[in-house]
This record gives sequence, structure tokens and C-alpha cells, in this order.
Amino acid sequence: MRKIPFLLFLLLSVAASAQVRLPKFISDGMILQRDTPLKIWGWAKPGEKVTVRFKNKTYKATTSSDGKWQVTLPALPAGGPFQMEIAGSNRISIQDILLGDVWFCSGQSNMVHQLNIHDVTYAEEIRTANYPQIRQFWVPTLSNLQSPQAELPQGQWKAAVGEDVRPFSAVAYFFAKTLYQRYKVPIGIINASVGGTPIEAWMSEEGLRNFPDAIATLQKNKDTAYVQSLKRRVTVPTVPIDAGMEASPKWYETNDPSKGWRPINVPGYWEDQGIRDLNGVVWYRRELELPARMAGKAAKVFLGRIVDADELYINGTLIGKTTYQYPQRRYPVPANVLKAGKNSIVVRVTNTALKGGFVPDKPYCLFAGADTVDLKGTWQYKVGSVFKPLPRGEFQAGLNPNNQPAALFHAMVAPLIPYAIKGFCWYQGETNTGQSQLYAQLLPALIQDWRRHWQQESLPFLYVQLPGYMDYQYLPAESNWASMREAQLKTLSVPHTAMAVTIDLGEWNDIHPDNKKDVGERLVRTALNLVYHENIVASGPLFQSATIQGNKINLSFTNVGSGLQAIDGEPLGDFAIAGSDKKFVWAQARIEGDKVVVWSDEVPNPQYVRYAWADNPVHANLYNKEGLPASPFRTDQ
Repeated sequence: MRKIPFLLFLLLSVAASAQVRLPKFISDGMILQRDTPLKIWGWAKPGEKVTVRFKNKTYKATTSSDGKWQVTLPALPAGGPFQMEIAGSNRISIQDILLGDVWFCSGQSNMVHQLNIHDVTYAEEIRTANYPQIRQFWVPTLSNLQSPQAELPQGQWKAAVGEDVRPFSAVAYFFAKTLYQRYKVPIGIINASVGGTPIEAWMSEEGLRNFPDAIATLQKNKDTAYVQSLKRRVTVPTVPIDAGMEASPKWYETNDPSKGWRPINVPGYWEDQGIRDLNGVVWYRRELELPARMAGKAAKVFLGRIVDADELYINGTLIGKTTYQYPQRRYPVPANVLKAGKNSIVVRVTNTALKGGFVPDKPYCLFAGADTVDLKGTWQYKVGSVFKPLPRGEFQAGLNPNNQPAALFHAMVAPLIPYAIKGFCWYQGETNTGQSQLYAQLLPALIQDWRRHWQQESLPFLYVQLPGYMDYQYLPAESNWASMREAQLKTLSVPHTAMAVTIDLGEWNDIHPDNKKDVGERLVRTALNLVYHENIVASGPLFQSATIQGNKINLSFTNVGSGLQAIDGEPLGDFAIAGSDKKFVWAQARIEGDKVVVWSDEVPNPQYVRYAWADNPVHANLYNKEGLPASPFRTDQ
């Protein structure tokens, strides 16, 4: 009698595994690509006959020996909603299907960044979002070191309506919204992106075949024993006890600043304020005097950015915490935490490398209702723990699978092939900024790789050139970020590509600039021109050629549009000039018709020009009259 339930379970399990099943993205609410043949596929037991019924037509397939079946639907016009019925030993009904344009959006964190992260900047966009025909399929973060995967473990289509719009990639959302409003055609976004990842992780093994270092790493990573040995060799430093957590009462529980607390300015890094080379835990505290009208109200705290991790306490209550440096800290404060009169605010900051503390030039405030309290100014600090440096040659972290060659392709791209798409949107490069010459080969190779896997040699590939970032420099200098932008600019030589210039949309102190709307809208201009064949100026001026005439160099550009301009009405800035010695000095420049003339009295025999050649150019003001910035460039290559 005991065997009967087990046998029943076994029979049910076998039956379930033999049933027809589908990829997660072939599901309710999906958007299918219009005007192109469509592959619909799934799995069942070998030899099973499967039928797909869509728009009053039936398509048949027989499952192969490996358990996969596939049918091809003819090209269909935009429209919907429709229903699809798939039948074998079981029956699946897919509801609310639309036909429109589907864009595969990928890259690293600036493509990841969701509207929810920018909920202050785009509060009105979120509040009013009501676009049921704009939908996103968010691919979960996955990696695989060994081989391409056939399936995603989870995922579903979500429409840009109400709170469901919050997880949308901000760049992809504004891209899709502009397309939808212009053409009234359903727009699908498949977002497969992971922060902090190199381009090599997104390429297949075949796509990396001309990059021996990546292939060597990929082959080693297929050896599970080798990967396990890396894990065993990881050196984890002993973390000293945090005095603030060991104290009684704990430092976030007390308002007594009398013992060992010293003044410090917020925002600012502690290394710039008398604390030398400290990696560890530093506690910050401040007392706030709040009016009675703020007492008991739900509130919000802005703490800019903090390097690296933080925990925020108000009146002894943990309000929020973040484990790494890049997200802006925007914490909701529950009702009944704030009180009239004195309130204590304590931030426990943990830093493991470089400068720790509060990033300057960001918002620091507490607000409830109509009241806002500025949090900038003098706080008190106390060191809770000091981390000892590791001995030379040791390391703290093991192999990060997300950063390994082909690992993200295997798990996040391969399962989606051959789902029909309109094209690709790519925003990546920050992780590769020290390898610009290699990137100039890798990006074209990725484009070719993905087009080959989708079996369409001319699939449009749109991408974002990196914006300005890091400290301003007031003398001509070399720059890894400028070199990366050059590598991206060169990739325009690949057919059916287009680039959005965003040099003016960065922030010196944030690798994740807040302005994602202009990025998405500039990216969509490239689509309107390249993909939808509209006669518009797709980007700002792009360097074309240079002619030396005496002591001046004349520069010609494409994408001039209706003319060149200095966007701010000031003299042209960020042009540098050099002779054959390549010692660059700042130059004078002026617009003459569709050209820019550059010269300097310090360089009587000029040979080379650079424009906006810096991590973060100070005064890059050359635009066309359509309001789009010129791409940085140099002629000394």
C-alpha cells in the first residue's frame, strides 16, 4: 500500500515532463515582431505531434529526438490582442498577444537602471504611466560558465501601466515610449543587462574565437575542478569587531556625542578631512531639530551617494541600507519615526577601498510633507573598525561568473534566440574603459556574433556612446574614457549601426547619471533614421576630415543638420591642437559655414586636433542646430 503513492507520484512526474511546455517569454502579454516570419518553439516528449493555432490558422510540428519542436508563422502586420492555442498531450492558451516591434536591450548598469531608481526625477512619468501596448520582459541575472542554455528559469511580460512601470529600464522605456507615441505600434522590450559586466561576457564562444585570451579563460572555466579551486583559494580577510555594534548602548541608540566623536563635513570623503588611508567602518551622527508639524509623518531621506555601504538609523530605528556605492540613497521613513524637537540621525558607513564617505554635489535632505531639512553641514564621526590591508598577492574575491567570457551570453542571450526582434539597443563600455583598443575589435565582433545567431546579417544595432564622467581636467591630457568613446565612434563603420552621443549627459561624481530620458530619446532618433527611414538628423556632428592650411586646421563634419553652433553662445571650447611633437595645447576655434577652423599662436605648424578629449570635458559646446552634441574625436591616430 505504501508503494501506491510513490508510483502515482512517479507517473505524474513522467506525464508532466512529457507535456508540451514553452519558453518563459512565449507567454501571456508577449509582443511578437511584426512583418517578419516568427518562430514559436518549445519542448515535449520525442515524437509528439504539436499544433499551434494563431489568427485562425494552424501550424503543425513533431517533436525531435532531443525533445524540441518548432513552427514558423508567416510575417504578420501589427495588431492585437490575439490568442494562441498550443496543443499536444496537453493544451496551453496564451492570451493578450500583440504584434509590433521588439527591441533587445542589453549592456551593463546604465541599461539596467530602472525608473524606480530615478523615481524622484521621473515621479510624474511613473504616476501617469498608462501604456498597455508598451511591454517589457526582464531577463533575470544569470550566468553559465560551460555552455549555452535552452531556457530561462523565470520571467514574464509586464505592461507600462501604473506601478508595473517601475522595473522598466529607464533608457529603454523612454526609447519605447517615443516610438509608440510616434507610430502607435506596440513596442516590446527584452531587457538582458547586468551591472559592472564586460563586453566579453555577452559574446558567444564562437564570437570570441579571434580573442585568444578570452578563449583561454573560457576553456579554463569549463573545468569545474579549476573553478572550485579558485573558490578554495579565496582569501577572506578577518573583519575586526565594530565597536559601534559592540557598545552598550549601540552607537545608533545613543544621543551622547561626548566620547571620541569629532566634527566632519557632509558631504565629503573622510580621507579629505584628516583621516588618512582608512578602510573600515566610520559612524556619522547628527541631531536634527524638527518642527511639530513633521512629527509622525511619513518622510523621505536623500543621502546622495555613499562609498561603499551604509546603514541609516533615525531615532534608533533602521530606516534602510545599501551594500554598494553606486545607487543614490533615497530611503522612505515610516510614519511615527520622526518626532517634534530633537531627532538623531546616524549613518554607519563601510568602505573597503579608495576614499570613503559621502559623495559631494548630490542631494542631502530630509523631507516630510511641505517641509525640507538640509542635511549638509557639520556632523560628528567616530571610527568603529579599521580593516587591515591584505598581504600583497592575496585577494578577497573569487571568480565572478557574471564577468567571465560568454557566461552571460550562455544564460541570458542564448535562451532568447531565435525570438524575432526589430533590432538591438546597447549601452555598455564602462567596465572596459581601460581596454579601448581591444574594445574597438570586440564591439564589432559582438555585433557580428549576435546577428549571426539571429541569422540576420543586417539587424540594426543602436548603441550609446559613454557620457562624461569623473573629475574635470583643465589642461589637455590623455584619457581612457575618451579612448573608449573613440572605439565606439569607429564602430559606426559597421553597416546598419547608429550611435547616440551623450557626452553632455554625464555627472562628474556618478557613473549612473540621472538623466536617462535624453539618453533614450537620443537613441530613438538613431532608430527613426536608420530603422524607420525618417529623414531626420540622427545625431550631433561627427568628425569627417581635417585639412591643414598654414597655421590653421579646417575640420569637416557629417550630421551637420541645419548648421553648426556653439550651444551656449560662448566661443567654442575643448579644442586642443599640436604640431608633429603631439604636445597639445588649448586652441581657439570658430565656426565657418559647415566647418570649424582651429588654431593657436603657440603652434605655428599644426598637425593634429583633439576635441572633448577628456574623461569629462569642461566646455564641449559644439552642437548642430538640432541641439545634438558633437562626438569627441582626435586626428592624431
